[in-house]
Amino acid sequence: MINNEFYEFLLKVHSIAKIGQVYSRDPYAIVNYKEINDLTRDMLENFVNVKFNRPSMFSRDIYPTPNVSVRTVIFNELGQVLLVREKVDGGYSLPGGWCDLYESPSEAAIKECLQEAGADVKIVRLLGILNRTPFKGPLNVPEYMIAFKGEIKGPFVEIGFETTDARFFDIDKLPPICPKVRVEEVLKMINAAQTGMVMFD
Repeated sequence: MINNEFYEFLLKVHSIAKIGQVYSRDPYAIVNYKEINDLTRDMLENFVNVKFNRPSMFSRDIYPTPNVSVRTVIFNELGQVLLVREKVDGGYSLPGGWCDLYESPSEAAIKECLQEAGADVKIVRLLGILNRTPFKGPLNVPEYMIAFKGEIKGPFVEIGFETTDARFFDIDKLPPICPKVRVEEVLKMINAAQTGMVMFD
């Protein structure tokens, strides 16, 4: 690998290790993620000659900012909208999730559509950005949600482990929406995709 590729590889593995430490419930996996985190941190420090225990992009307490997530609105030829059922609570939502480090928003949206809905999509338009902070409970973090309109490129594949169903619904007959997104937000994104409007705040 050339230097830039190796550096990006280390950053990606380091970010995966951090995510694993937060979300894994297996004590052995947490130990392994911690070891990978430390190894990649040391390699990154040697690579760029910077100590990551100083304020840096790996320290989230230097200035609090919202997290960033993505959602994608996808219609079929009947004008129905694609929704996925969340495994954790059984509610439905537009395919999407958190943006990972070193991923563009559109790349994150494409990845989430494939993982959650088994849908290979292309992003055709930015619908806008929602400030979700006012809508979330005290245990949730502030969030900017970036919404896209997407189109299906090919046949559906098997969905990932976070969802249990993916199907198209009539817009006036939506199933129960999962708590992580509000019905009003889902309808606002669908309306933006239908009308060509741009959402903000």
